[in-house]
This record gives sequence, C-alpha cells and structure tokens, in this order.
Amino acid sequence: MLAGDAMEVHGSGSDHGSAPAGILDAGGLGKLIELLLCRGYEVVGPTVRDGAIVCECVHSLADLPAGWTDEQGPGYYRLRRRDDPSWFGYSVGPQSWKRYLHPPEVRLWSAQRQGESFRILNNELPRRKYAFLGVRACELVAIARQDRVLIDDRYKDPIYEGCRRDLFTIAVQCTQAAATCFCASMGTGPRVDGGCDLIFTELAGSSGHRFVVETRSKLGAEVLSEVQVAPATGQDLQEARTAVDAAAQQQVRSINRATVREVLLQNFDHAHWDQVASRCLTCGNCTMVCPTCFCTTVEDASDITGDHAERWRRWDSCFTLAFSYIHGGSVRTSGKSRYRQWITHKLASWIDQFGSSGCVGCGRCITWCPVGIDITEEARAFQGGDHGNP
Repeated sequence: MLAGDAMEVHGSGSDHGSAPAGILDAGGLGKLIELLLCRGYEVVGPTVRDGAIVCECVHSLADLPAGWTDEQGPGYYRLRRRDDPSWFGYSVGPQSWKRYLHPPEVRLWSAQRQGESFRILNNELPRRKYAFLGVRACELVAIARQDRVLIDDRYKDPIYEGCRRDLFTIAVQCTQAAATCFCASMGTGPRVDGGCDLIFTELAGSSGHRFVVETRSKLGAEVLSEVQVAPATGQDLQEARTAVDAAAQQQVRSINRATVREVLLQNFDHAHWDQVASRCLTCGNCTMVCPTCFCTTVEDASDITGDHAERWRRWDSCFTLAFSYIHGGSVRTSGKSRYRQWITHKLASWIDQFGSSGCVGCGRCITWCPVGIDITEEARAFQGGDHGNP
C-alpha cells in the first residue's frame, strides 16, 4: 500500500501539493530539520557509527555524514572520504528503515502475579512520530511492499500501522551506485517516482552545494513553505537528471525480472542448490538487512521468582532451524533447503502472494553476506548466465 490509500498517512506519490522544483541550500536543510523537530517528529537520518553509515535520530546538520561515501562488494563494506561535502553521497548502509517501522523486538504484553491470580499490566506502545531523512528510491518501494504485507493483507499488524501512520518522508535520489546495487533492473530506482512528501537531489559541483527539491504531498508543501527556497533553473534540473541517470548507468549487476520467477519454480531440484549450500552459513544476515523481510517469532519469559512474565515479538529468519518447526521437528533441516526457500520466496512465490517481487535491488544481502553470496549470480545460474554480471 502506498501512503494515502486506506490509511491516513503522508506521501502518496501523487501531485497533491506539488509545485515547481526549487533550490534548497545547506542552511535550508538545517532549518528543515529544526522545523520537523519543532513539529514533534523524531528525525531519523544517516550518521556515521562503528565504521558504517546507519539510520539514527539526528538533531542537526552536524549529525549527518558530511563528506563520507561507501565502498561495497560481496562481503565487503568500507567508508572513505569524498572530495566534496555531500551528506548523501553514499549508497545504502546495513540498516533499513524497517528497523523503525517494523522494530526488531517489541514487548507484546507483561503480567504480574497478585496472590492466586495475575494482572495484565499496561502494555500500550508509545505512539512514535517519525520523519525519515534520506530515503532512497528502492527503500521507498520496500516500505510500500511492507505496507502491502503488514497493512493491506487480510490481517493488519497494528504495531507496524502505528509506526507508519504519521510518517513524514524526505526521499533523496541516488547520484552514485554501489557495486552491489541492481535497482535499475528491478524497476525500483535510482529515480524516485513517489511515495514520499519531499524529493531531494543533492548537487555538490562547481555551482555549489545545494539540493533540487520537489514536493509530493500537501504536508510536504506546507513544511517546505517555512524554509527559504529559490526557484530551480533549467541548468539545475538538467544537472539533477544527469546525476541520477549516472547512478543507473554505474550499476553492473542485474536480475532478469521477466524470467526469474518461472526459472526458480521450475528448478526446485537443480544441482546448483548444493553448490550455494556448500558456501552458505545460514547466519540469516541477508534477512536481517533486507528492507522487505518481515518474519517474526514470539518468545515468552518470566523472572526467576515466577511473579512476572512477558511476551516479546522478535525478528526471525527462514535460515534458522526453528523457523520451519512443526510437531515432530523442522521441515527444512538442511542449509540447502533454507537458502532455496529464501531466494525462491523473495524472487518468485512472493509475486504469487503479494503481486510483486520481494526484492528491490538494494544489494544489502550481497554486501553483508560474510561469504559474499550474490543473489544476482545465483539467479543467473538458473537463468542460463545471460542476465547477470558482465
């Protein structure tokens, strides 16, 4: 579901509140962050922590990763300095926005013993009002696909719906691609088509450090009206288009969407599954960093006295042995069967369930796999080797 459908959320991707593109300078971005904080939003954006660019709460421009970029490859991630002061001159880091909308762990309820009975404690979750700064095109699509699963399906997830409801989204178009990106082949980027309140394209060339900014919702237009924005020139717009096009042309990985579903479903017993299983550690890193994976498990715990009990929902992975447990044991006992389940669901049966692929081409699963397994290469192995890396 895109924002603005059944649920009252922002950033429908329509032209509501749209206006001619403008130019926002560095000071204007700082002012925008201040305005969102004053409106009661928790502003979440990129920052450098532990040698990576991660999504954290930011309070000013000083928190953003000025002048940093990333180098990525299969099982490889490093930060290095840029030659300009760009704040968004990187690809995507290990964290997706899923961390905030579909949290890794949530306490569902807690109870306290009272004599011979027990009392359910107040377990209402605090309502969070997020403003996401720096969402990429592929990540907007990932949010929309989680909307489809967790809100628009037969059963709604009230936790996700509560986090999603008041979301204000500032998208930033990619002007460079990592070596692991393949969003262009998945039709999910790098150009932003909608699903947000504001769209930024960062430019840091000879004409100065600035943003081409477009509005995509009434609320986006309202917030932007409180910041000084200059009209964008034809040269500004052309420079922005050229930069985004360059990011698409830099991508060296791809998946053939036209055939991958049928090929995977027709090769359930292919010998190649044994080859990838010999490398896969079944660690679940790929599902943890994936912006669309949504599986969870439920755990109960009590204190040592037995007087207090809690139930928690936590992220789970189809790579864990217990994930497929039914009475008598696990259905998928081998690493081969678990990897096959993950990639086949992601690229094939997800389409049957939800009407779209479960992959948005962000490349995180390639970067953060400790043995460098590449989903595009694995798909190519079944597709005859014609649509993978050059």
